This record gives sequence, C-alpha cells and structure tokens, in this order.
Amino acid sequence: MIDSMILSVKNQKAILVGLITQQQTEEQVNEYLDELAFLAETAGAEPVKKFTQKLEHANAVTFVGTGKLQEIKQYMEDNEIGLVIFDDELSAKQIRNIEQELQVKILDRTSLILDIFAMRAQTAYAKTQVELAQYQYLLPRLTRMWSHLDRQRGGGAMMRGVGETQLESDRRIVQDKIADLKEQLKSIDKQMIVQRKNRGKMVRVALVGYTNVGKSTMMTMLSKSEVFAENKLFATLDTTVRKVIIDNLPFLLSDTVGFIRKLPTHLVESFKSTLDEVREADLLVHVVDISHPNFEEQIEIVEKTLLEIDKEEKATILVFNKIDAFTYVKKDEDDLMPSTRENISLEELRKTWMAKLNNNCIFISATNKTNVDELKQMLYDRIKEIHIERYPYNDFLFQKYDEEDME
Repeated sequence: MIDSMILSVKNQKAILVGLITQQQTEEQVNEYLDELAFLAETAGAEPVKKFTQKLEHANAVTFVGTGKLQEIKQYMEDNEIGLVIFDDELSAKQIRNIEQELQVKILDRTSLILDIFAMRAQTAYAKTQVELAQYQYLLPRLTRMWSHLDRQRGGGAMMRGVGETQLESDRRIVQDKIADLKEQLKSIDKQMIVQRKNRGKMVRVALVGYTNVGKSTMMTMLSKSEVFAENKLFATLDTTVRKVIIDNLPFLLSDTVGFIRKLPTHLVESFKSTLDEVREADLLVHVVDISHPNFEEQIEIVEKTLLEIDKEEKATILVFNKIDAFTYVKKDEDDLMPSTRENISLEELRKTWMAKLNNNCIFISATNKTNVDELKQMLYDRIKEIHIERYPYNDFLFQKYDEEDME
C-alpha cells in the first residue's frame, strides 16, 4: 500500500464545502454534505462546519469564489481547523491553488473515499484494487510534486533520463506501477474465476445496495455465520460468499461492496472483478434502508450503478430493511403545535406504493429479525423457479458440497 499518498484525516477537525448549482439544489447539497460528514467520521475526522455557495458552476481556479474562500480561511484560523473536504472532485489546479491560499490539508470526496477504502481493505486482493485506484486518481495530479516518490526510485530502468523533468519521471513511475498492479489483478482474477467454477451449479444470489443499508447484517442472519458489520460507510470491501440452505434448497449468497453517489470511476474499474459477483448472479437482492430520508434517491443510484456494471436485466427482489427505525412525519391538527415523528407498522407499510412493486418487494428488520420468515419464503420461491428452469431433470438439490468450495 502506498505510504502518505492519501492524506491521513484521523483526529482532525474538518470543514466541509459544497456548491449549489443548476444541477444540485440547496436541499440536495445539504444531504450530500450530511453524507460527506458521515464519510469524514468513518475516516476518523471530526466535521465541525459546513460551507455552501450558490454558483452557476465550480470556479475553475478555486472551486468556490474568492470571497467564500476567504470566509473559510477566517473560520479556520479562528477555530484552528487543519482540514477542508470538498464534496466534488477537484482538479490538480484547484487543489494547488486552494492549498496555497488556506495552507492546510485539502481533500475531495474521491480522495476521502479512497482513504476509507485504504483503511478498510483487508485481503491482498482488496489492497491491490485500492492501490490501483489511488495511483489512477493521483496520476493527473502529479503537478503537486510528491516528494515520497523519490523513495521508490531505483537504479537501471528507473533512473531519470538525460533532460527528463521531475514531472515526467514521476509520471513514468506511476504509469509503470499502474501497469504492474493491473497485471497482479489479472493473476488474482484467474484464481477467482477458478473458485467461482468450483462452486458448482448452485443458483447464485447477490446482495446489493447503497452503503450502510444492512447487507452484512442480512448476510449474517441468512447464512448463520459471522460477517463483519458496522454502522459506518464501506464497513466491508471484500466480497463474502456463503452457502445458504432454506428448507432443502441450497444456494450461494454473496455480500458485495456498497454503492454511493459520486462513486469514483477509478474504484468502479478497480473493483470490476469484485463486482463480477453481481454480473454472474442469477438473482439480485437489492437492500434498501427505508429509514433513510432519501432512500428513493439511493434506490435510483444503485439501479444506475448496476446498469453500468451489467447491461443485462436480472431478476431482483427489493428488500426494505430497518423498518424498526422507519418513521413518518405526523402533522398536528393544530398548526401551532410542532410536528411529531411516529413509527409505521408492518401492516401499514404493506399498503404503501412500495408494496405494489410487482410482488418483488418485502419489508424487514434484519437486526430485529422482523418478517424474516416471509423473506426466506420469497427467496425460496424465486430460487426454486430459477433452478427448475435451468435444471428440470437434475437431482442437484440432493447433492452434497464441500464447504471449502464455497469460500
């Protein structure tokens, strides 16, 4: 893993900055900054202030206007802030100019997500994928002149040629590293393809969804095996595959990395093989955090990302999770009284528009195991249909499988 390529934000007070434009309303920007704050907290930073500005488009030099930048600088000096995080991806020029003006660490949403991925990666495969994404992100930003690259230079082919500039040398080093990491991933990909073939002919089900919607908790509940789950974004990066049996019906269940708005292109590309679990799945279980105020937008983001991953339309079950935390605003008959939030029952949820999605949606609480039996029955019915269609004369259900092939 690269040392110091992504700036550490742990234990740092941070300012968050977003733009209100024709493409992003004030309400959306506030929601995005709330998510950015959650990302910052996940990385170990402490968000203390949010700044927004209305502009037609981002300033090509400093992202925000010079007046807003001075306002941010003054607040930082008054409150001893050492980190500023921007909600959109910054160019090398913008980063350089903002750093020169503010004299503190500058991150954008992409570099913050990369930082989190670097912290969360556990296996050699995930670490290699993250490192590749880091290099791809940093390649066009080489004008920042990384002093740490000097430590990676060796003799022979890595020596700087006559008349070669520092920037050209750095770019060549990074390009060589990217090529090497891609070769490493190709080698690991071949091993994973063999593993997937060894899993036999069982139906494959993939859990997909926005980050932090409860996929890992659901995986634990269905597979009866411990899967790491935490109330933080991107708690898990590596795809986990388990053999699950409902009644007499075995199938493979995979837990994939969560999606997020403005997911860096580099990460989507680097995690292509991890997302092969989605491509090869026979059935997708789209998990939604119904308690999130903007869960409908999260559904759209996941569906859009799925289309980018695989153009083929797959059978999907929509699982509205966390119904124990779902509330709605109840207006008092007296307008002078404040509004209150109340929980809504499972029976009431079944009467909403969400329940009318082609009989392919269900409401549960994975944590409290509410309505889990109905979910299992729905999974059983869908998986059985797929299996019978594919293997009408196969005694597959009665075969026994080596558990090691499932990992």
